[in-house]
Amino acid sequence: MTGRRIAINSHRIESRPERPHLELDVELIKAGPDELRTAVFRPSWHRPGMPNLPVLLNPYAGPGFQLVMAYPAPYYAVSRWFAEQGFVVISADGRGTPGRGPSYERAVHGDVKGPALDDQIAALHHVAERYGDLDLERVALRGWSYSGFLAAAAVIHRPDVFRAGIAGAPVTDQRQYDSYWKERFLGHPDEEPEAYRRGSLLPYATELTRPLLIVQGLADTNVWSSHALRLSGALSAAGKQHELIVLPGEGHSISDEDTIANLLHRELDFLRRTLGVPAPE
Repeated sequence: MTGRRIAINSHRIESRPERPHLELDVELIKAGPDELRTAVFRPSWHRPGMPNLPVLLNPYAGPGFQLVMAYPAPYYAVSRWFAEQGFVVISADGRGTPGRGPSYERAVHGDVKGPALDDQIAALHHVAERYGDLDLERVALRGWSYSGFLAAAAVIHRPDVFRAGIAGAPVTDQRQYDSYWKERFLGHPDEEPEAYRRGSLLPYATELTRPLLIVQGLADTNVWSSHALRLSGALSAAGKQHELIVLPGEGHSISDEDTIANLLHRELDFLRRTLGVPAPE
């Protein structure tokens, strides 16, 4: 146990978090002029003078969930694993995420795609300038749920930055998600149809030019499998190459440990193939 004292409204509270069994070796920084809260993971074995490293953005970046925190979040374990495979892994909490006040969360009102994607790119460029050994010709974005949607948006809308994307359980049509949640950010669909169209993926399927891997649990009752299947269908109709992994019996959160392990290795294989990343010796 390690302890420290913090003060809240002059009341001193002692914190006694447990140290993790696995040191995740993460650097927490404030990226860019907007001081985006960002976690950076680098391979422990990488040394100066070695070839520049490919980059994997691994955020959540959406409303309702703050990923980048000072305590050793369990979500960091996957990022550390990908880093040891030869990537600089970056997770950034951009506009729309909680933890920085109401105005920061409301910055995505009317556009749940553009500001969030812009902030991921800003964090990427800041980290690249900070370290100087990132290969910006080999950048991918990986995500699940909101960040799965963002990963697909990244390769569709910003192929100049992103060479590949892994979209897990993505919302592809904003009109087909929980109405009470979407109306909070996009307004009523009858009154703001353009906001719903702009925030969806299906209208832009014909613009895909980069490799995209879509992953979907068929028992998902949060983001229904119809989202991923409709996107795959739209891409196929447009003659756009992509890959699709379906997980029978799995919901929005994958529960089977073997399925999780196998999926991570399939994602790693996809990244190595599409980014040209050799396996570490």
